[in-house]
Amino acid sequence: MDEIDELIIEGLRENARISITELSKQIRLSAPSVTERIKKLEDRGVIEGYTVKINHKKLGKHITAYILFDTHRCQQFVQFCQSYTDVTECHRLAGQYSYLVKIVTEDITTLESFIDKAMYYGKSSTLIVLSSPITHRETIR
Repeated sequence: MDEIDELIIEGLRENARISITELSKQIRLSAPSVTERIKKLEDRGVIEGYTVKINHKKLGKHITAYILFDTHRCQQFVQFCQSYTDVTECHRLAGQYSYLVKIVTEDITTLESFIDKAMYYGKSSTLIVLSSPITHRETIR
């Protein structure tokens, strides 16, 4: 991957809906060359897909929390998380805790309900997000 590929990825990261024409102008490369490079990045698996950034608060989901779980019932816990629509991420960890779960939910009541149900699988420690000065950012270097 060279500097031009990095510029293409940066342009797509800022706006995944940018037209090839506009992206080619930004990086000063022909549109066919940009298209070819994007295709190669996709074929190599560097670009896995294109997503939508959702404003959860506008959907009535005002609480974001990260919950650390210590469990020995890993497979069942993962199935529980997969069935719970407010769970947006679930990561297996090494160390003191088994999993880190990100939940985006309506309010403290729905968060507490999730925690209560999840306690069946083990112990938890909850961290509630107050603000997010940096949200999702992909790194390429």
